[in-house]
Amino acid sequence: MIRVLCLIAGLCGAAGLSQFPEFSQQYLQRLGGYVDALADQLVEFDAVALDAGYGREEMLQQMAATPPMDGQAAMWRRTILRHAQLSDDLDALRNASPVARLMMPQRVADTDLARAVWADFRPGMPLTGAGAISAGAGFAAGWALLAVVLALMTAPLRRARPPSRKPAKRAAPNLKAEPAPVKSEPPIARPRLVVETPSHIPRLSGVKR
Repeated sequence: MIRVLCLIAGLCGAAGLSQFPEFSQQYLQRLGGYVDALADQLVEFDAVALDAGYGREEMLQQMAATPPMDGQAAMWRRTILRHAQLSDDLDALRNASPVARLMMPQRVADTDLARAVWADFRPGMPLTGAGAISAGAGFAAGWALLAVVLALMTAPLRRARPPSRKPAKRAAPNLKAEPAPVKSEPPIARPRLVVETPSHIPRLSGVKR
């Protein structure tokens, strides 16, 4: 059951992450247009400041010192900071390959732009190398993430379960019959035939008795 759940999680991860190359490409296109629009606004602001005889920073200080314009000064400072940050993201994404963009999720993290891209995004079948790599990475990530979550959830149950005792193995009976000991019988004493020569018979010379 756990393997089935991990497989489902892996497939979901593969389906989701396989769309990242196309999503990042559309995000890059929209980001370029947005950065250009911010740049045009800053050019107009610098032109107005120059007509008043100020540079950009001096114009912001003058606006901050004027009560009706202090809110406008804070708004322009946020615009300048936003333009700098998004310009850095644009340069990084343009110089990276679709596969390298997988390692740059922080460059595709602007909330307003991501929402705008997602509103017009339509998922499709990934037929590129980057899409295949993204699908593989998503499958591995989904499988590993759910496996870790399930392991953490079931850890208290495994610790609370008493250890199973395995029955002791009995020694197998020795079915080989041992040969019965052979009883050795004492040797049979054979009677010794002794022939005695009568004393009245003369002994022959050369014949031992």
